[in-house]
Amino acid sequence: MKALSTIALTAALMTPMLAEAKTVSGVELADNLTIAEQSLALNGAGVRSKFFMDLYVGSLYIATPANDLTAVLDQSTAVIRLNITSGMITSDKMTDAIEEGFDSATNGNTASIDKDIAQFMGLFTEEVSKGDQFTFVTHKGAGVTSFKNGVEQATIAGEAFRQALLKIWLGDEPAQKSLRKNMLAQ
Repeated sequence: MKALSTIALTAALMTPMLAEAKTVSGVELADNLTIAEQSLALNGAGVRSKFFMDLYVGSLYIATPANDLTAVLDQSTAVIRLNITSGMITSDKMTDAIEEGFDSATNGNTASIDKDIAQFMGLFTEEVSKGDQFTFVTHKGAGVTSFKNGVEQATIAGEAFRQALLKIWLGDEPAQKSLRKNMLAQ
């Protein structure tokens, strides 16, 4: 009986800690997002860094926890969120990095989604600043809707594009392996 009381007390004390938002590299991340009336939970988050500088915090929100790309691709909705933490990121650098990401995600075979990539790259013509937030809402079979600082930018249709975008951060050749590992909570 005493053991059950101890377990109950421990559970009661831990519950508030589980409800707190997660902070990564100074960015407070929401525990949950609601997209099209679907509740998505923070699966994991990490930092994209280069030359010992933190560039952005990448986070993954999905309905069912996943620790591999296939499980994420199988979900009806998955959200990748990037919170820019460095003033070193410019629109040109963001465009170059994402183009490189698509090349890696498709093993250099972007021909079938070149038009979609061009449309997506157009979303980064405005200046990118420290504190900006990009949210990519992916819907299985439908494509990707992009938001910048909470304002909808565009929707790019197509499952091949959706998968390639997710692979930039979660695929075999991700933007950064430690970021993928943290986003997939491995």
